[in-house]
Amino acid sequence: MLTQNGYTHVRQLGGKWVGLLRFNFTVGLVVGLDGGGYDRRYCFEFVEDACKALDAWDGHDHPGGPWIKCKAAGIDLLNPDFG
Repeated sequence: MLTQNGYTHVRQLGGKWVGLLRFNFTVGLVVGLDGGGYDRRYCFEFVEDACKALDAWDGHDHPGGPWIKCKAAGIDLLNPDFG
């Protein structure tokens, strides 16, 4: 079902389902995937950066790499390391 809805690189990480999803202007590393959507996403400019971040991430804290924002209900966090 997830791949039919455009999610790629789907796997379980840190007890949650994660994957990548293409948006109009960014690629989201999405966390907490289920039948209703996802809990939060990290927005990357380039798919290659999102793939590298997902591959290196242990599922705890924030992923590494040049994500721009973390977005979720009530969350709109700029990456403090993004410059």
